[in-house]
Amino acid sequence: MNPFNFCSGQAAHSRLAFVFRSLLFFAVFLTLDGSAHAAAESVVPSSSLPWWFWPLALFVTCFFIGIVAVPAGIGGGTLFVPIIGGFFPFHLDFVRGAGLLVALASALAAGPLLLRGGLASMRLALPLALLAAMSSIFGAMLGLAMPASVVQILLGVIVLGIVALMLTAKKSEYPNVAEPDRLSSALGIHGVFIDGASGQAINWQVHRTPMGLFVFLLIGVMAGMFGIGAGWANVPALNLLMGAPLKVSAGTSSLVLSLVDSSAAWVYINRGAVLPMVAVPSVVGMMAGAKIGARLLNVLKGSVIRKMVIALLLFAGFRALLKGLGIWV
Repeated sequence: MNPFNFCSGQAAHSRLAFVFRSLLFFAVFLTLDGSAHAAAESVVPSSSLPWWFWPLALFVTCFFIGIVAVPAGIGGGTLFVPIIGGFFPFHLDFVRGAGLLVALASALAAGPLLLRGGLASMRLALPLALLAAMSSIFGAMLGLAMPASVVQILLGVIVLGIVALMLTAKKSEYPNVAEPDRLSSALGIHGVFIDGASGQAINWQVHRTPMGLFVFLLIGVMAGMFGIGAGWANVPALNLLMGAPLKVSAGTSSLVLSLVDSSAAWVYINRGAVLPMVAVPSVVGMMAGAKIGARLLNVLKGSVIRKMVIALLLFAGFRALLKGLGIWV
């Protein structure tokens, strides 16, 4: 037997099995008419639409969010919370709880592909994720203690700040790191990846590691408070501050998200802020879309995804801000 054909067949079988399990899981969820209908009535009491419309809409929306979130390196929660919180009739606490699971799902779905392709580094991700995961627990407790309207306003401001950061930040594809700092050398944070667009082997290393660790403490607080995963902050911190290549920053961001979001999500689960009706279709749709997005990261131009994400965040940020102020309900 040709080992390459076997590996290819095994990978194809794995992908088909994943799609089948996802569709079966979603179909079973939709056929539970009694419990799902009761959940829909409690979560969306004023909706005149059939109960199955909202899970189906969440699945489709999250599928497309997953496709664009992974190549952009911002995590699914960054797009999920402002879009779902602004345009779906769910309480913001439920949206934030599901947002952390969505960001976690997209990161876990894309992680193996990114690691195999050399676009993510465990040595770079682990020390940063450790600090961010601890601070995200504090951020989650702080966010749940604040009124929903205040969080909605702050979310709108943060999302618009993300847009401003993405517009003004001059990201470098391959930052010039003349010499690594002592901490990054001691931790062995360096590597090589092959750029799929150019076919070149790129050697990389990082600097300013102590400052990066402090920044990721703050990123963890915001990730837990708003349920957005903070992938939008991970990429600039890794790329502009620490000097990792842009594609390595985007790939490593997914690994950091998988650890940070899993810590903060437990706080929301413990407080009862995670509902299956909102979380299940969102997670399934996100994981399906993220697998496509992980493959696009290696071949698609970052500028195309970046413009699309900026447009979506700009619209969703204004929507969240106006909704929190009571101007646009």
